[in-house]
Amino acid sequence: MSIKFRLSLAAIALAVAAPVIAANPMVGGAAMYPTKTIVDNAVNSKDHTTLVAAVKAAGLVETLQGTGPFTVFAPTNDAFGKLPAGTVDTLVKPENKDTLTKILTYHVVAGRMTSKEIAAAIKAGNGKASLTTVQGEKLTAWMQGDKLVLTDAKGGNSTVTIKDVMQSNGVIHVVDTVLMP
Repeated sequence: MSIKFRLSLAAIALAVAAPVIAANPMVGGAAMYPTKTIVDNAVNSKDHTTLVAAVKAAGLVETLQGTGPFTVFAPTNDAFGKLPAGTVDTLVKPENKDTLTKILTYHVVAGRMTSKEIAAAIKAGNGKASLTTVQGEKLTAWMQGDKLVLTDAKGGNSTVTIKDVMQSNGVIHVVDTVLMP
């Protein structure tokens, strides 16, 4: 293969990859790198310290550093702050690991679903899409104007505030409320 041909291929690869790399939004004041895993990026977000602590307490770090791909609806610290006082402290105790794991895996869907793919599923479902979580229960996705909203099993709503944060093993959509199975 000639040098000129290899350089042309490299230039094309960079041109194609650059918009994807540049398009990742900042989360919690930190750059999110599409070459890093969900956990490797989340630990740098000052808005996700509670989520990271919960993932560690549930023993899910290794899973979310795995190959995936995963779609994660990532609640912010403020989202966890909406829970009744003492809930997070209680959930991260070792004796509540099963409950914490159920809640966290309810925020994960197998596969990489961008906001456009979720919106297409909503359109195909006449305004609603049912997403099966890794925990096994369903989330209902729907649009409120131009905002993507998720309704959990208890009827609570969570709005995606930052969409399409691409990761090497999936995609994160930041949400404003903890989803409950």
